[in-house]
Amino acid sequence: MNLLPETLPTRGNAQPGTVYLVGAGPGDPELLTLRALRLIGAADVLVYDQLVSDAILELANPVAERIYAGKQRGHHTVPQEELNQLLVRLARTNRSVVRLKGGDPYTFGRGGEEVETLRENGVPFEVVPGVTAAAGVAAYAGIPLTHRNYAQACVFVTGHLKDGSMNLDWPGLARRRQTVIVYMGLHGLPYLCEQMIAHGLPPNWPAAIVQQGTTPNQRTVTGTLATLPALAEAAQLKAPTLIIVGEVVRLKDKLAWFE
Repeated sequence: MNLLPETLPTRGNAQPGTVYLVGAGPGDPELLTLRALRLIGAADVLVYDQLVSDAILELANPVAERIYAGKQRGHHTVPQEELNQLLVRLARTNRSVVRLKGGDPYTFGRGGEEVETLRENGVPFEVVPGVTAAAGVAAYAGIPLTHRNYAQACVFVTGHLKDGSMNLDWPGLARRRQTVIVYMGLHGLPYLCEQMIAHGLPPNWPAAIVQQGTTPNQRTVTGTLATLPALAEAAQLKAPTLIIVGEVVRLKDKLAWFE
């Protein structure tokens, strides 16, 4: 399936026996890299996550085998250890395998764990970066991650650790002049805001939460650390979401363009 002009530079098509960890970006198919688009359209097998949008799946090789390996809070269709071994087995069938991940494979995408297993088993692989949710969703919400007047640093954290807790470096996060981006934090939003206030940020510190950013279902709710949990609950937001904490949120109304 040829999706790109032949004149574009390329490193070659998908190779049999190779696993490609491909970032699908935050949802909008036009944010795919050229390399990602080429591999999605050529792979023999597609192993994809819940966060991969239907619009991107429509670009896949129509004869490719599709395997859903989605992960939702408290429910993994395929446990991570089994998924790692599945990629090894698929590569050994001498087919090209695209492991398609929402966002970027190496930004809270468990790509490192999967590559470790591939390397240990001698399976050739390639990692294709994608637009991570922090960059894509924030841009579509009209909230810059950094700004000379508000934030000179940006911190990415995950909303829940491997054991399901949210045991983060609260003193390091509750600082002024930085932006904190929280992936997968919808269910822990009240605790997150409570801890940010407890460790030094004022209750009126700007914060936002974005549902399904860069897609037609995008919704952005803005408030403060004190008000955002109730506002998000009232809006009945659904995962995936991205939380943005920092004074850059003040720019949302001025810079919003997508919604």
